Amino acid sequence: MDHPSTPHSPPDASSASAAPAPASAEFIQFAQEVFQVARAGDAPMLERLLQKGLPPNMSNHKGDTLLMLAAYHGQVEATRVLLEAGAEPDRYNDMAQTPMGGAAFKGFLPIVELLLAHGARPDFAPPGGKTPLMFAAMFNRREIVELLLGQGIDMDARSSDGLSALDLARSMGAVDTTACLEAHSPVPPASPAA
Repeated sequence: MDHPSTPHSPPDASSASAAPAPASAEFIQFAQEVFQVARAGDAPMLERLLQKGLPPNMSNHKGDTLLMLAAYHGQVEATRVLLEAGAEPDRYNDMAQTPMGGAAFKGFLPIVELLLAHGARPDFAPPGGKTPLMFAAMFNRREIVELLLGQGIDMDARSSDGLSALDLARSMGAVDTTACLEAHSPVPPASPAA
């Protein structure tokens, strides 16, 4: 979870070895409620909390930000509120997943469009992760594949396993996105006649 910075003060002997205080049960309950607000898409409540100082990049124990949860659950207005409050569109979680990757996986085209409009990089893959195109290809999200290809991305980018979006689509039996990616693939050079 993001923590606000605190002014530095000289340590005294009593606090030099003191561990940070554990989060109170009340705070943990509040944080869980805030994450549920993002999942449920309660944009007006998120807006009020953000205006009162809630960090837009607040994240849970898995590294999921409020934006990740709103995007993954298809909550367009909550996603918009968080982006307008400064949530980082490419911030990834502990599983190397981005909000756009989550939206592509789930097939939420309006969320992908919104993330792109707010600066998300269409070809970004966190270390050890996959690009949004790879997720869209794997789960047969043709409209999202077409949108991302229209962004001028490298469709031959490789995952940490060395696989392209086309390789992943084929391995998952994603017929529509396989056909789409094959149609966009450069034609291999003709082999010389023997």
